[in-house]
Amino acid sequence: MKRALTFALVLGLAGIVRAADKPFNASLTPDIAIQPTSATVSGLTLSIWGQNQQHSLAIGFVNGTSGDSSGLCIGLVNYGDKYTGVQWGIVNHEKGDFLGWQSAAVNYTDGMFTGFQSGWINYAGNLNGFQLGLVNIADQAKAALQIGLVNIIQQNTMWFRELPDALAPGMVIANWRF
Repeated sequence: MKRALTFALVLGLAGIVRAADKPFNASLTPDIAIQPTSATVSGLTLSIWGQNQQHSLAIGFVNGTSGDSSGLCIGLVNYGDKYTGVQWGIVNHEKGDFLGWQSAAVNYTDGMFTGFQSGWINYAGNLNGFQLGLVNIADQAKAALQIGLVNIIQQNTMWFRELPDALAPGMVIANWRF
């Protein structure tokens, strides 16, 4: 845990050296903030509700990221376009791709998810990694392992006929596709 936090902090704060980026942002809403939504923040973001392209540590109630962002997001709701790093919250949602670790009650990634999702409900449009939760769903899978009460990989169309590469469309306890 300590290594993961250290890695996320280094990843988030490493972008400070980028001269055009802003080192800090604080916001009540995206339009009531120190930095405009068009600014890239590399450093620290503190928000009630914020939304910027970021390479930072973002702490807030609602952390929105735009464009290709990275770092560590800690909040009730974390959302964005494309993210690399760690998201911890109640709800995490990415419209595009995600690389890293999402941990929340609900994790939802529309695009390619590469990494680890841990939560009550995990969804990935295309899964390349590991889902651990009560309900795990993936439309497509490149290399995937799901552990939970309900595990669905919609790309698996046959029951047990693709072993050992794929298990089934839906399973309890575990499901996979490699």
